[in-house]
Amino acid sequence: MILYNFHIQFISLQSVLGIILGGGAGTRLYPLTKKRAKPAVPLGANYRLIDIPVSNCLNSNVSKIYVLTQFNSASLNRHLSRAYGNNISGYKNEGFVEVLAAQQSPENPNWFQGTADAVRQYLWLFEEHNVMEFLILAGDHLYRMDYQKFIQAHRETDADITVAALPMDEERATSFGLMKIDDEGRVIQFAEKPKGEKLKSMMVDTTVLGLDPERAKEMPYIASMGIYVFSKDVMLQLLRENIPAANDFGSEVIPGATEIGMRVQAYLYDGYWEDIGTIEAFYNANLGITKKPVPDFSFYDRSAPIYTQSRYLPPSKVLDADVTDSVIGEGCVIKHCTINHSVVGLRSCISEGAVIEDALLMGADYYETENDKKVLSETGGIPIGIGRNAHIRKAIIDKNARIGENVKIINADNVQEASREADGYFIKSGIVTVIKDALIPSGTVI
Repeated sequence: MILYNFHIQFISLQSVLGIILGGGAGTRLYPLTKKRAKPAVPLGANYRLIDIPVSNCLNSNVSKIYVLTQFNSASLNRHLSRAYGNNISGYKNEGFVEVLAAQQSPENPNWFQGTADAVRQYLWLFEEHNVMEFLILAGDHLYRMDYQKFIQAHRETDADITVAALPMDEERATSFGLMKIDDEGRVIQFAEKPKGEKLKSMMVDTTVLGLDPERAKEMPYIASMGIYVFSKDVMLQLLRENIPAANDFGSEVIPGATEIGMRVQAYLYDGYWEDIGTIEAFYNANLGITKKPVPDFSFYDRSAPIYTQSRYLPPSKVLDADVTDSVIGEGCVIKHCTINHSVVGLRSCISEGAVIEDALLMGADYYETENDKKVLSETGGIPIGIGRNAHIRKAIIDKNARIGENVKIINADNVQEASREADGYFIKSGIVTVIKDALIPSGTVI
């Protein structure tokens, strides 16, 4: 048994190429994507979104990983090189995590036109790798998954493409691309966000994929997670010959492969999974890690840890503060304040009398020196962090923000949507987001 497991791991390590799609401009996550690529957005006090798929790969012994992006990739590049640059070479120094940015060439003068087009533009590089499969992942999902089992299922069913599928109840199903399968788990039909009778027609027997009968009754639909295993030759054939104009995997390539008779299999993933492509979903996913007794997503799993950059920060210092149901990142200084049901990011400085509730503070990229603070104090400036007696509720405070004294960010008027970029903030779905590096003057009420 041990030898068999080792064989699976060794094969996976050597013969699968991980390709993480960094996504588009991230307009739904704006202003968090104003100065960074979507996969570089901070997550869970110490991490960034890209750490999730990269860690899932490494924990699954997939150590050849490319990240494709075309927007604001500087901070993503920096994070990946610092976090993974020297740590995953492994067997024969073949492991790597590299960013591939969109680029123009004489053959292709366009930027990435979609997920499939991004992969097509770099097929010349991917096909040089001596691998059996390409593992296609998204850079903005929160979940923990063993890709070895996913890849193993792909091989055992002799599939051309395997699609990770999430079981759904009727209420959620209308928001996703659904798949219909036969009694062998082969995908035979697709429907994008169906309603009414069209939705009913997409019901499937999810026991075929391994769900127990009771849960199968509750979850009679399966949605594509946007995670795929492609046999290498199939990918090359599809993107170059069969569907050379297709730009998107979910809406064009996968249905197109089914239409021409390729074997497209569904693989059931029945665990926590969240697409955090919007401000509201991002906010809820972050605060979900404070849930008790069991958080939505745990960073405390020893068997499958989430890796990130080693920053060598000091432990957080909490001085006479009342902190409940919250997660505190590294290197914070928290003084005589109240924090409830919040996520406090690394290097956060929270001053006396502040009240933080139902909030996500992303922290800071650096500490200000005592001299910096002295100069700011003498010139009427505001230091990085949360000022004295500030009150922050149901808000996201991006990195390096300067929140003055007696500021209230509580959305008292319950505004649902507002674009106040010149004033340093946006409101989306009732959640106030203070922009990175913004300054909110003392006494401001939002």
